[in-house]
Amino acid sequence: MNERHILSSFDRDLESIQASVMKMGGLVEAALADAATALEARDVELAEKVRAGDKAVDALDIAVKTDAARLIALRAPTAGDLRMVLSVMEISSHLERCGDYAKNIAKRTMTVTGGTEIEGAHGALRRMSRFVEAMMKDALDAYIQRDVAKSQEVIARDAEADQIYNTLFRSLLTHMMEDPRNIAVGMQLHFIAKNIERVGDHATNIAEQTIYLVTGEMPDDDRPKKDRTALTLPESAAP
Repeated sequence: MNERHILSSFDRDLESIQASVMKMGGLVEAALADAATALEARDVELAEKVRAGDKAVDALDIAVKTDAARLIALRAPTAGDLRMVLSVMEISSHLERCGDYAKNIAKRTMTVTGGTEIEGAHGALRRMSRFVEAMMKDALDAYIQRDVAKSQEVIARDAEADQIYNTLFRSLLTHMMEDPRNIAVGMQLHFIAKNIERVGDHATNIAEQTIYLVTGEMPDDDRPKKDRTALTLPESAAP
C-alpha cells in the first residue's frame, strides 16, 4: 500500500511538472507567431507584448526545474522515471531559450520599424518562421504522444530550415552589397533570421529528447548542418 502511494504521488508530481512544460510550449509557440506577425506588420505594440510575455516563460522554466529537482531528491527515481524527469528539464531549457529568441525578434522589430524596407525580406522571414513554428509544434506533439517516428521527421526537417535560412541570408547580403543604405536594416533582419533558425535547432533538440525518453538512447547520427553563413557575418543573434 505504501509503495503504491509513493508511486501515485510521483506520478501526480510528474504530471504537474509536465503540465507546466506544456504551458511553456503554448506560450512559446504564441510568442514566436506574434513576433513574426509584429515584424511583418511592423506592429510595435505587439512586439512589446512579446517582450513582456517572456517573463512568464522564464518563471515557468524556474518552476519546472525547481519542482523536478525536488522530485528527484524526494523520490529518487530510477531508469525510465529518471529519464522522464531529466527530459522534462531539458525540454524546459530549450523552450526557455526559444522564448528568448522570440523576445529578441521583437526587440529587433522595434529597431527596423520605420527604416528602409528590403523588398521581399519580411515575407521570406514570415515563411521561414511558419516553417520553424511547425517544427516546434510537431516536436511538442511528438513528446506528448511519445512518437519516435514523428520526432525523427522533425529532426530531418532541420536541414531544410537551414537551407531556407541560407537562401534568405544570401538575398539580404545581395541587397546590402547593391545599396549601402540597406546595410543597417539588412543586418538586423539577418539576426532575426538567425534567431528563427536557432528555434529550429531547439525544436530538433526537443525531438531528440523524446527519442531518448522512449528508447533510452540519444540519436547517434550526426545532424547535417546546412548553415554556411557563420564565417560571413558575425553572429550576434543572442538577446
